[in-house]
Amino acid sequence: MAEITDFMKLDMRIGEIISVEYNDKAINPAYKLQINFGDEIGVKNSSAQLCENYKPDELMGRKIISVVNFPAKKIAGFKSEVLVLAAVTRDKGTVLLKPDFDVEIGSKIL
Repeated sequence: MAEITDFMKLDMRIGEIISVEYNDKAINPAYKLQINFGDEIGVKNSSAQLCENYKPDELMGRKIISVVNFPAKKIAGFKSEVLVLAAVTRDKGTVLLKPDFDVEIGSKIL
């Protein structure tokens, strides 16, 4: 079982997707995302397998939730710096988590 101290080590923030590009080197269909997290964190990259439910223009400007303090990882030739959070479902595929209200980018998730 995880302890609350384990959870508190995660730095989860609200970010806004500012760039979407298909990653043609990925084994599973994926996008290369650039996400703006505001002044404190800045713009970070993420590789996200969202192609089945989202077109690039549907992702542009969308506010999402990401873990921003995992180590960067090279995925299909792309440096992924943050983990975009999503639900993986049997019937709807991968579905992004998002805030209910329009909140400021960089806001912490607790």
